[in-house]
Order: sequence, then C-alpha cells, then structure tokens
Amino acid sequence: MATYPLPKFHFKVTHGDAEFNCTEVSGLDFEREIIEYRAGADNVYYKSKQPGLEKYSNITVKRGSFADKSKEFYNQWIKTVFFQEGEEQYRGDLTISMLDEKHEPVITWKAQNAYITKIQSTDLKADGNEIAIETAEFVHEKLSIA
Repeated sequence: MATYPLPKFHFKVTHGDAEFNCTEVSGLDFEREIIEYRAGADNVYYKSKQPGLEKYSNITVKRGSFADKSKEFYNQWIKTVFFQEGEEQYRGDLTISMLDEKHEPVITWKAQNAYITKIQSTDLKADGNEIAIETAEFVHEKLSIA
C-alpha cells in the first residue's frame, strides 16, 4: 500500500470544552535559544554553543464568523482581561489535531496553559464578496506533540 503526505486541510481545534471550527491555524513553532560561551582562559578563538531555553510562538486561529457563535472568542478573551475566573479557568490546553480520512487524530499539538491574548474581528467592506473571518491569538507556556 502506498503512503502519501497528510493533507493540511482536515484538522480539529479545541480549547477546554470549546471546539472551534477553524479555517487556519499558524504558529506551531518550536525553537531552542542558543547560549554562546567562551571562557577567558581558552586558547581557541571561538565560542562554544549550548542549548538554551525553549521558545514558542503565539498560535493564531482563524475561523468564519457565525451569528450563533459570534461572541465565543470574545467571551474567552474577556475572562483574561478582567481575571474573572470564579468557577471557570481562563487558562486551558489548546489542542490542534491533524485528522486522517477516518477523522482520527494523526498528529496532535498541545499548547499548555493557553489563553487568548488578542482577538481581531473581520474587516467590513460594502463592496466585498468574502466570508467574515475572525482571528484569535493564543499565548501558551509550552507546546508539545502527542
């Protein structure tokens, strides 16, 4: 049986108990900073490079605007602005799963302790013919692949 690369258009995004039907996800980046070091008594004239801290980009999620879910991103964001945790936690795991043709996860990215730091509503144009797209930007503490 032949193997093929995975298509990138079939995925699922969840944050806590909310599932977002999204059109685009970006920012699934892993990076390790480099520590350069050279001791003063070294008789070689170069720096040694060592692995440093991990660094992750913010994750951007885009989706179409729906009348019944128009405030979903905003309601998540407002909790972080005013720290209105109460019974709810404003931080939660953001999970992005790439799905196969059986709708089963093949690769899953998990952003730990994620919360929305920025939302962007759609732009409005009277002569436009596009679908309204809203954007949410999540910050998180750690990204891992399951």
